[in-house]
Amino acid sequence: MPQYRRALEEYNRAWQSYAAAAGAYWNLVSERRQLRNGKRAHGEPLSISDYVLAQPPVYTGPPKPINPLEPEAPLPHPVYVPVVVDFLAAARREFKFTPRLPQSESEFKRAYAKVALAAGLTKDQIVRIYGFEASGNGSYDVEAGLEYNKHGRAITTALGYNQLLATNSVEILAEKGSEFIKALEVKVAAMPGTPQPALDGKIEVLRRMVAFARSVPDAWNQHEILANTPKGLGVHALNLDLDIGPMLQTQKLADSIVFARRKGFSRTLSAAELEMLNLTGDGNGFDMVTMPASWRDQVPTANFFRASGYADNPVAKRNNVVAKLIAATDARMEEEIKKPGARELAALLQ
Repeated sequence: MPQYRRALEEYNRAWQSYAAAAGAYWNLVSERRQLRNGKRAHGEPLSISDYVLAQPPVYTGPPKPINPLEPEAPLPHPVYVPVVVDFLAAARREFKFTPRLPQSESEFKRAYAKVALAAGLTKDQIVRIYGFEASGNGSYDVEAGLEYNKHGRAITTALGYNQLLATNSVEILAEKGSEFIKALEVKVAAMPGTPQPALDGKIEVLRRMVAFARSVPDAWNQHEILANTPKGLGVHALNLDLDIGPMLQTQKLADSIVFARRKGFSRTLSAAELEMLNLTGDGNGFDMVTMPASWRDQVPTANFFRASGYADNPVAKRNNVVAKLIAATDARMEEEIKKPGARELAALLQ
């Protein structure tokens, strides 16, 4: 016990020192981000000193010792992450809705390609982001963690070609749901004289889902709360529907392009640049892709994350400056687009 107490005291000192340094670091990251946002709002130029140029502190102290008088606690069971069968069950139970699933992967890809091109995405953006997000061969119902083994364990609710989280689905529906309803109404109107009870019913379901998504303020944390409810999981099942899924999967990327244009970014974003907006959020991604190239080798990727998000992102930690992260993303895309799924999507975009 004396040896344990000494080791515990040593660990506590080291951890407290690290925690203080890490807290100060991430507070500074937040302050510098607010400073940059303020400068942009007033049309003031940025300087490289507006970023934190040091890398985040890393704990290098001793491990926490085990109390010899207390049995070692068993490892907790991983938190269950809902999967496709749960989304479908929730949609049936909460909204009496069953998505129209495609007869083949090619059918969904064809619908997605049509919607994505119409939304203004380039062939290069569509194929390379599909490759990066869906592993180059992912199906329309691929979920994070199950890309290579459908019997494995999902790690998040990220779903489909562009890996939308359940929170993304709720948020997009809250903000763009009226446009989706209008698109379906146009589809019905294009079939005069032919009753379309399935589409009419889907429009009614979509109205109820949109109302649910808009039942809270338009804020990510509020949408996240909704996404984790049974109704929120039911909304996420829309990604699997042949009529609505392609619109949902496209919308997040289209919104990022509109965001960049609204900020004065006139040239076409490369696929890797667009993925930066997709990965870190529009504001942070825009910050990365608009900084001078000479800064990119010096600015740590930590500037564009919160502490928890950075800790959970091994790619951003490994490629720890902006230039490395963009280059690594582009290289990964280059490999993934060689796979059959990406090649099929590219052919449909001709």
